[in-house]
Amino acid sequence: MNGRPTMEDVAARAGVSRALVSIVYRSAPGASEETRARVLAAGDELGYRPDHRARLLGSRQRTRLIGVAFDVRYPFHGDLIEALYPAAESLGYNLTLSAVTGRRRESAAIQSLLDYRCESVVLVGPTSSAPALSALADAQPTVVVARKVRAPGVHVVRTDDAAGSRLAVEHLLSLGHTRIAHVDGARAPGAAERRTAYVQAMRRAGLSPAVIPGGPTESAGTEAAHRLPGDVTAVAAFNDACGIGLLHTLRASGRQVPEDISIIGYDDSTPSRLDHIQLSTIAQNAHGLASAALDLATCDDRSPREVVISPDLLLRKT
Repeated sequence: MNGRPTMEDVAARAGVSRALVSIVYRSAPGASEETRARVLAAGDELGYRPDHRARLLGSRQRTRLIGVAFDVRYPFHGDLIEALYPAAESLGYNLTLSAVTGRRRESAAIQSLLDYRCESVVLVGPTSSAPALSALADAQPTVVVARKVRAPGVHVVRTDDAAGSRLAVEHLLSLGHTRIAHVDGARAPGAAERRTAYVQAMRRAGLSPAVIPGGPTESAGTEAAHRLPGDVTAVAAFNDACGIGLLHTLRASGRQVPEDISIIGYDDSTPSRLDHIQLSTIAQNAHGLASAALDLATCDDRSPREVVISPDLLLRKT
C-alpha cells in the first residue's frame, strides 16, 4: 500500500464495506460490537487516521487551512500566534492550533494537525529531531519558526539569535559592566546560539564568561538567581520568562534593579511589558516572523528556504 491508508483500505482489511467502516468511525448505529472491534483493529494495523474535516470539506480539494503547533508554556509563542492570525487572514487562510503542554507531546500536537488535513504546518520552536522534521516535510509542507535547524525539505523562519545575544552583551559593556553572566536556556531552541555568542562577545572584550545553568521558564530564572556569583553586576537571560524569574528573586533578596544589578531578557514577550516588570529585552519581531512563515507556508515552491530576521534592543527599566 502506498501513501496514507484510506477508508477503502480499512474496509478491505476488515472484510466489510466502506459504508460500514464509515459507520464505525462516526460511532453511528448500524454495526455490531464484533464488527466495530474488527474494523478498529484493521485501522490500527494500517495506521489509519479518520479525516475529521471530511464532512465539512465535501468535494473541495483545498482546505485553506494552516496548522500551527506551539508550546503553551512559552509566552512568546502566544505572541507569535497572535501575529499569525492577521497574516493568515490577509492571504485568505484560516489557522487551526494544536498545543504542546507538560502532558501533551509535540508528536501528538503535530499528528492532530495532520488529521485535519491542513495544507501546511507551522511549528513554533519545535524540539523534534531534524530527521523527524524532514520526514514530516516529505508528507506535508512544513515551516519551522524560532529555531535554527538544517532539515531537508523544511522551511525555516528565525531570529538571528547570535546577533541578539551580542546586542545584549555590548549594551551591558557600554554601561561599564565587566562581570556579566548569562543564564542559559538549557536545550530550548535558540539556547546554543545565544550561549555561544555571549561567550564569544565576552572573550572579545577580554572578559571571563560566566554561564549559569537555567532554562526557558520563570522558575529556571528563580533557581539561577541563587546561583549567581556575588560579584556579578549584570545578567543576560535566555528569555524574558527566565529574566522575570531573576528579577523577582533578586528584588525579594533586597537587591535593587538596575541600581545593584542589570537584567536583559530576550523576546519582548507580553509579560515583559507589564508596568511592574518593564524588562529591558532583545526584541524578536513577532509580526515579521509570522508574515514570513505564512508566506512560505502558502507558496507553491517546495524548495526549502531560510529567512533570518534581525532583533532589536529595547531598553526599559532593568
